[in-house]
Amino acid sequence: MTYDIRIKYNVGHDPDVFVLSPNPLPLAKDTTKLPHVYDHEKQHLCLYHRRMNEWNEYKMIAITIIPWTSEWLLHYEIWVATGIWHGGGIH
Repeated sequence: MTYDIRIKYNVGHDPDVFVLSPNPLPLAKDTTKLPHVYDHEKQHLCLYHRRMNEWNEYKMIAITIIPWTSEWLLHYEIWVATGIWHGGGIH
């Protein structure tokens, strides 16, 4: 599947990542919401634990946020196929 992604970043704030298309993202069988998102409707991805300082303004988006987005999408596709989220994280 092909995805269109928007990364919104303002210095001094955490980057925000949204899946623009497909919209809506298909869901796994017997589910009603996406896993590991801040906002289901906006498809705002949860890529890291913000309070644990896993990302900060000294880390490059190109070597953190972009690969993390790709990894989230991989786990998303596995979730759609199996109904099980293998991406870890805090539920």
